[in-house]
Amino acid sequence: MESFRKIKIWVLFIFMISEMGRGFYLPGSYPHKYGIGDFLNVKVNSLTSIETELPFSYYSLPFCQPKDGVKDSAENLGELLMGDRIENSPYRFKMYTNETEVFVCQSKPLSGEEFKLLKKRIDETYQVNLILDNLPAIRYIRKEGYFQRWTGYPVGIKVQDVYYVFNHLKFTVLVHKYEETNVARVMGTGDGAEVIPVGNTGSDAPGYMVVGFEVVPCSFQHNADSVKNLKMYEKYPSSVKCDPSIVAMPIKENEPVSFTYEVSFVERDIKWPSRWDAYLKMEGAKVHWFSILNSLMVITFLAGIVFVIFLRTVKRDLTRYEELDKEAQAQMNEELSGWKLVVGDVFRAPSNPALLCVMVGDGIQILGMAVVTILFAALGFMSPASRGTLISGMLFFYMILGIAAGYVAVRMWRTIFCGDHKGWVSVSWKVSCFFPGIAFLILTILNFLLWGSHSTGAIPFSLFVILILLWFCISVPLTLVGGYYGAKAPHIEYPVRTNQIPREIPPQKYPSWLLVLGAGTLPFGTLFIELFFIMSSLWMGRVYYVFGFLLIVLILLVVVCAEVSLVLTYMHICVEDWKWWWKSFFASGSVAIYIFLYSINYLIFDLKSLSGPVSATLYLGYSLFMVIAIMLATGAVGFLSSFWFVHYLFSSVKLD
Repeated sequence: MESFRKIKIWVLFIFMISEMGRGFYLPGSYPHKYGIGDFLNVKVNSLTSIETELPFSYYSLPFCQPKDGVKDSAENLGELLMGDRIENSPYRFKMYTNETEVFVCQSKPLSGEEFKLLKKRIDETYQVNLILDNLPAIRYIRKEGYFQRWTGYPVGIKVQDVYYVFNHLKFTVLVHKYEETNVARVMGTGDGAEVIPVGNTGSDAPGYMVVGFEVVPCSFQHNADSVKNLKMYEKYPSSVKCDPSIVAMPIKENEPVSFTYEVSFVERDIKWPSRWDAYLKMEGAKVHWFSILNSLMVITFLAGIVFVIFLRTVKRDLTRYEELDKEAQAQMNEELSGWKLVVGDVFRAPSNPALLCVMVGDGIQILGMAVVTILFAALGFMSPASRGTLISGMLFFYMILGIAAGYVAVRMWRTIFCGDHKGWVSVSWKVSCFFPGIAFLILTILNFLLWGSHSTGAIPFSLFVILILLWFCISVPLTLVGGYYGAKAPHIEYPVRTNQIPREIPPQKYPSWLLVLGAGTLPFGTLFIELFFIMSSLWMGRVYYVFGFLLIVLILLVVVCAEVSLVLTYMHICVEDWKWWWKSFFASGSVAIYIFLYSINYLIFDLKSLSGPVSATLYLGYSLFMVIAIMLATGAVGFLSSFWFVHYLFSSVKLD
């Protein structure tokens, strides 16, 4: 029995590894068995638009409300930060019971403000997002001979200066017969997966699982007299023909709007774990795969060439230097220029050493968070079915990795000051407040804009308090703990002594910072293709799921950042420029500049429809927040790799 259990675990492990390239995901909840006639309740999420990027509450428009009133569904921290507001709705179905002409409600006569707001939302192409059994409603549009998939449906449409609202919805619920067998099966949640044996429950009643949820919106003119005495869920007396190509319900001031729906159930051979496949089939997937693989091969080839040339150059210099006797070495030092001449200055403390240590510590924390989060997402623990888990996971791992940030920053601080542990508390405190402080400043400014627009994307005040408590009660103490261990750990001893008088740096043929800024182009080349898909996911409402590729790109980015920084550092000390500390940080960190420029390019050419200064400010604000995090992470990689290289290089030289 034990051997069979081990075989099952290995089979599961091999299957997960084989699926990592395409972003294998585990379903977000256990299958829910519905008996025939059981109620299915549809939920509503925030109204969204790719033209404004400002989400609004579903009930901010004059839609029908549930009999029992509007109630919020349970939301996690990630959902709230993403602007999701999931609430109950008046739409409800009975499992495997087809219904037509179901009356929902008739709104009150539209006031002037409601009429203007409805027209504005239609102009801004806002989408209504419905959810059934954790599946978003999906809409298919036939265009140029093929079908396009969209989640949600538009509030309405404008035809020849007349505004029409979609007030009749045709739902199709895809179901699959619930299967129970005596064999073990793999079941997953947003938190993990386990192999559990399923026995016979003894119930012979047929059950079904929801495996698909489709919607077709229509605009239909209801008879005003027919709906006067109708109550919710009663049958509309006349036939409602749902033709999406015809619009018939114009909105007018001081006139009500009636809402109806119909629902049909279709049995499909879609297994429950595969029900998200329809949402994850991104257009241009072949191009995506080809582009990523092509980028990986090109960058790996270039990085390999740089690395081989670099190693050969350094090895030749070291071999020539070590083969000489002491007298010849002294003569060589007098005659030759290069990295050997800065031996007494290469470990001289940089300007603003505390700030450098803080930025390196924060960069390690951000990089660790990214690696662990993407790894868990690639293994399927943060699937699209589990809303908000990606953001929640990032926050959790960021707080936990405060230990690493404090340790790295304080140990680097002690190394720079040759083992002096004074000031480690101050450094740890600065590490815990530097990047979170910048993040809170940016998010607070953007939040005021969202509050002013009455958007659900605004972070509630209570959530702000929770985030501050998490910051000061978990992140700060853990950073101080890491700093304590960094202060206790032995500092890294320099292999050479530093002269009291700094050596004069000879004039350079070209500005060294120009070379540093240009070095960011190579790391940018590793991720700019993947960056397009990430930006499309964030701003165009597409589902991003290829975390396996993203993990590979991240690893390659780290390698290229390390190599680029090493090469630049070597070039600087070869021309007797011993001020390499900050330059090694920004040699790889300068990739953030190109990412920000790419973000501006994406705003101008890909988000042409983005309307209003508020939307553009939000986009640029979030982009700035993203590039600061990337600069710290990539800069920390470049600095630590350069520090290791310089330490290794001068440890290998025979000195008096």
